[in-house]
Amino acid sequence: MRSTFLLLAPALLVAAGTAGTASAQTATVPTVLADGTQLDISAEGRTTRVPDIATIRAGVMTQGQTAAAALTENASRMARVLAALKQAGVAPRDIRTANVSLSPQYRYADGQAPVVTGYQASNSVAIRFRDVAKSGTILDTLVAQGANQIDGPSLSLDQPDAALDEARISAVKIATARAQLYAKAAGMSVVRIVSITEGGANDGGSPPPMVFMARAKAADSTAISAGETAVSVTLAVRFLLK
Repeated sequence: MRSTFLLLAPALLVAAGTAGTASAQTATVPTVLADGTQLDISAEGRTTRVPDIATIRAGVMTQGQTAAAALTENASRMARVLAALKQAGVAPRDIRTANVSLSPQYRYADGQAPVVTGYQASNSVAIRFRDVAKSGTILDTLVAQGANQIDGPSLSLDQPDAALDEARISAVKIATARAQLYAKAAGMSVVRIVSITEGGANDGGSPPPMVFMARAKAADSTAISAGETAVSVTLAVRFLLK
């Protein structure tokens, strides 16, 4: 990745590559003012945190000869799943219905109209675990109570504001250092920051897939490893050079 900037008085072209994990680049044609030259830099500040929230989708899929039979069996098994969550200490506010569906199942044959052979019912909930370390054990309990659909976990931060502010401070420092580097190379100096615009942020809510695996021994529970998630903020910072 390359970053460039152009100073118009006097004519000068400087090219520089970004370094480290943070990215920075300048606008192609900064504005030349009577009292100096404007330089635009985009910088990303990053920090890491250990996720403290795990969201997992768990549900039940059942089949029956009739729609009523499929729904009745599904409701019975889903009731056991919800009771297991309550017994495990998951608060009602952390359980949200994610999907409920009922669909016919068909048999297809060449030259013939599709024939309904039965019905499939599905019901799933999104469960938010505030103790990531215990979520694997609860998953095992859900499976034992009839859950046959598991998706996740998605790990995130419950309170990301402090980490985001840390990333913002880092982005400003990176942008300032880059501006000073360019100004020195051009025989100029940084006078002040003209403006700061936040261009985007990642609050740690979409980390890379985390470890979700079943242990070889039946006595062991499902293991979920939180790892670390990145929190980042991108800023566009405008400097005045003289």
